[in-house]
Amino acid sequence: GTMKALRGPKNVFVERTLTSSGVFLLQMGWGDLGALGEPSKETPNLDQMAAEGMLFLDFYTASPLCSPSRAALLTGRLPVRNGFYTTNGHARNAYTPQDIVGGIPDSELLLPELLKKAGYTNKIIGKWHLGHRPQFHPLRHGFDEWFGSPNCHFGPYDSSERPNIPVYRDWDMAGRYYEDFKIDLKTGEANLTQLYLQEALDFISKQQASQQPFFLYWAIDATHAPVYASKQFLGTSQRGLYGDAVREIDDSVGKILKHLQQLGISENTFVFFTSDNGAALISAPKQGGSNGPFLCGKQTTFEGGMREPAIAWWPGHIPAGGVSHQLGSVMDLFSTSLSLAGLQPPSDRQIDGIDLLPVILQGKLIDRPIFYYRGNELMAVRAGLYKAHYWTWSNSWEEHSKGIDFCPGQSVAGVTTHTQEEHTYLPLLFHLGRDPGEKYPLSFASEEYQQAVEHISGLVQQHKATLVPGQPQLNVCDQAVMNWAPPGCEKLGKCLKAPESDPKKCSWPH
Repeated sequence: GTMKALRGPKNVFVERTLTSSGVFLLQMGWGDLGALGEPSKETPNLDQMAAEGMLFLDFYTASPLCSPSRAALLTGRLPVRNGFYTTNGHARNAYTPQDIVGGIPDSELLLPELLKKAGYTNKIIGKWHLGHRPQFHPLRHGFDEWFGSPNCHFGPYDSSERPNIPVYRDWDMAGRYYEDFKIDLKTGEANLTQLYLQEALDFISKQQASQQPFFLYWAIDATHAPVYASKQFLGTSQRGLYGDAVREIDDSVGKILKHLQQLGISENTFVFFTSDNGAALISAPKQGGSNGPFLCGKQTTFEGGMREPAIAWWPGHIPAGGVSHQLGSVMDLFSTSLSLAGLQPPSDRQIDGIDLLPVILQGKLIDRPIFYYRGNELMAVRAGLYKAHYWTWSNSWEEHSKGIDFCPGQSVAGVTTHTQEEHTYLPLLFHLGRDPGEKYPLSFASEEYQQAVEHISGLVQQHKATLVPGQPQLNVCDQAVMNWAPPGCEKLGKCLKAPESDPKKCSWPH
């Protein structure tokens, strides 16, 4: 999850006095919020946040999985531009496991680097996931503080084939998952969300005391399999362990918002809550969330993979109870945060995000398309209520036959395909207003189809004509670059001997 907090001095025009606090929840689905119809109504704090702020119903991530969407959030650029994609196979989802060689390139400008120019102090709490080798460390890319991990909490590992993932305090590791930061895979118990919550409250208090504008990126990952929750939340949800994790995250968001109010800085702090991809249905039903009425989930470019819960909260500025149908993207948080800090986005590169302030503060609607990428391929495009699929693929027959299913119980003939199907000349077209579940493609012969496709084709041509892909970062894996001896390991006696370097092409099955 990520929480963005931007805060500034009290005596300036309020528009410019911010801490942009964005909460970015890992793997949380559109249908996981009570405010969006989840029947057990177990997210009272997020529902309250929506009631006090603005709920976006048509908000998207930039990729159907974790690392590329985080790179897009922090750069304001599509993963195909910032390098978070692979060319090892067509239309493959790729992320940053611990044997990846690549990461966020120095040539990319991240939001915290830019906010420094306006005097912000920047902190990341939780999962970074933009490369774990020293040159990719968040403190080298604009963050002043970090408490969290470069990768997800997979494990435990045996330290000979692969090391356990480190948890960092700023420049140095503070320990490793499973060894020093316990996660009980049998019961699902771990107190990490509580640690991340306390870090957030302490950071906010410290910045408020020194009247320092700040940016907080609160990127918790309890809802990512293996799902975990603290002892006091275990067994409290009707939705099993996943629901316990959601309840704890909801409780934490409530405490962070209350803290801002108690410190008297909530009217100077812009907070945004969203997710990095749709709920992972491959871990359903035991550890999977809900994507509401939408098709499929994480890893796919159907709505369930990329449409996200999203709430903007800024008391005294955002009218309470607002609901927007603006087509939004996590990349917009980049441009919007810069705008709040009184900064312009960099002019020397293509920025895909837009400034949402006119939408949030004046209820405007800005016409813009949403591009759905999977790796190096533009899979689909949404404009207005129409979505055209140029390629469809859920996953291969081979993977599907092993029980890997991104669309359980949701097979739609000719849509959820197990071979990569090209529709470049006759895109599959859906009207998401009438058919949010993408079950009924429009007839190719209809006038409605022809007009909508003509419009979207123009947008695609324009987009492709100016597209300069970045150097792909997710092609090469090497066991020698894993977290054997992270910075600070010697102080803890936690260094492990790395094997010989053996670079290989990474394998990305879907």
